[in-house]
Amino acid sequence: MFFGGTVVFILIAVGSVDGQRAPFLSVGLSPVQAQPAPLRRIDPSAIATLIYAQMPALPLENQYISSKTGQIAEDNTLVSRIIRYHLYSKKRPTNFRFDWKLTMADYLGAFDRISANNYANYGLRENPMAADIAAVQSLSPEARNQLVNAVYVAFTTPAEAAASILPAPGVR
Repeated sequence: MFFGGTVVFILIAVGSVDGQRAPFLSVGLSPVQAQPAPLRRIDPSAIATLIYAQMPALPLENQYISSKTGQIAEDNTLVSRIIRYHLYSKKRPTNFRFDWKLTMADYLGAFDRISANNYANYGLRENPMAADIAAVQSLSPEARNQLVNAVYVAFTTPAEAAASILPAPGVR
């Protein structure tokens, strides 16, 4: 059990009292020391590249023009925008599959409604919100579930393994 920074260990042991076997309850309190998770630089485009390698049938939706360069922003894909929405707009944790399912539910209009106010243009001349919602809605339930699983695994893989899985920045 966990109570405000203290873990309570309950040990049930079988001992003897007056020669009879009887259960005893022993409760011990121990302070908990938080172990910091190793910091990882999050690059939504690199994670998206990994996911597209696993799921090549996912729509890229990367035909939008960058407001900075005036060129097509090929690294600005549907999956990278889903990740950015999850992280930066909704501020949801990345290490729980349920939170990724909530993000998918947002795109389906079943949880929080996505609006232009909470969906950034991600450095593009045109806000891709409507097309992104349509693209996610066009995916089969199985494909959406695979996407959730792939993003979850990408974020919960230990940093050492992720370094070997994810491409180096700038490598596509």
